Amino acid sequence: MSRALVEYERVDKYFGETHVLKEVDLSVANREVVVVVGPSGSGKSTLLRCANRLEEIQGGEIRIDGEPISGPDANVNELRQQVGMVFQSFNLFPHMTAAGNVAVGPHKVKGVPETEARRQARDLLDRVGLDAQADSYPDELSGGQQQRVAIARALAMDPQVMLFDEVTSALDPELVGEVLDVMGDLATEGMTMLVVTHEMGFAREVGDRIVLMSDGRVVEQAPPEAFFESPQTERGKRFLSRLL
Repeated sequence: MSRALVEYERVDKYFGETHVLKEVDLSVANREVVVVVGPSGSGKSTLLRCANRLEEIQGGEIRIDGEPISGPDANVNELRQQVGMVFQSFNLFPHMTAAGNVAVGPHKVKGVPETEARRQARDLLDRVGLDAQADSYPDELSGGQQQRVAIARALAMDPQVMLFDEVTSALDPELVGEVLDVMGDLATEGMTMLVVTHEMGFAREVGDRIVLMSDGRVVEQAPPEAFFESPQTERGKRFLSRLL
């Protein structure tokens, strides 16, 4: 197995009195696709948000490519360039075109000249199947198209790792496939990905490993075939029985 790019070691997270992540240990290897599943409220989204410090942890350590990301010495801006994140809500700038949304990060954060950032943006939009919509504004795009722009925008920062948090759950069913196809292509190209999703077909086909969370803990993890065909824990069996 290649080196670990994302490592959670005994990570604890509280919201007030509520213990949301409980001594979580998890690692994601370079070029690996890890799919996190589990019931609502099990801590899946919080797990992702801690990996780029949208949420601060109260115990343990998270490392990206061997570097601890918590504590006063960590450079949050540098971290967020390494760790791309795509959310359930698209969060596009409504006053910018698709190309403008994708170009703004490299131009403003990395200092890439605007003409070059725009050229790169068009290449990325082509990569997610939206070359023809480069000059369209978000309100002129479908939900699936907006989410693909959001993916291109995250890729524009050339991250080492991509986090996907329930990115299809706000989409109409017929638009889900076009977003999952883009994610599948990224996996094929070797992008390291940590994905929270309810899309079990995607988890089975694209994931290298399935991680089941329940009540703030990782309760089971296995390759997709083993997880879906013969879960080892009672919690895993119960989770799958409700799906099937």
